[in-house]
Amino acid sequence: MAAAPLMLAALFTSPAEAAAQWKWRDAQGQIQYSDRPPPPGVLDKDILGRPSGSARAAQALPSAPVPPPSAAPLPGLKASDPELEARKRKADAEKEAANKAAEAQQAKKRAENCEQARNYQRSLDSGMRIARTQANGEREILDDAARAQESARNREVLNSNCK
Repeated sequence: MAAAPLMLAALFTSPAEAAAQWKWRDAQGQIQYSDRPPPPGVLDKDILGRPSGSARAAQALPSAPVPPPSAAPLPGLKASDPELEARKRKADAEKEAANKAAEAQQAKKRAENCEQARNYQRSLDSGMRIARTQANGEREILDDAARAQESARNREVLNSNCK
């Protein structure tokens, strides 16, 4: 029975430790989260969140000077890790390929929408009867005034979206 309060106390203390998160903005401007402090090169103004109780400890630590990008690396330190650089280049290439694929998909969708709008405009201009279904499910045949209004709206869509 004496072990139950001890286990209960341990249960309530572990989530607070697990929730201790650091939050900072990296050199590329992206927000990073970690249970470890940010790298030494991160400026204090870029640290967006600290675990409770670590603010004083982080301020007490001296920050390492960050060399400008054009400066030579400090003596005794490796300039860069070739494997890390290769992984970064591969990740950047994959991200760029994904962006290009998404742009191509959007361009294809835009072209399909434009083709549908052009076909609809040809139908409106042909003079054949056009019917549309209303919200209540009834069919409505467009008269000359509604056809002219629909044609003007469709031309605006074509002019703004299809070039």
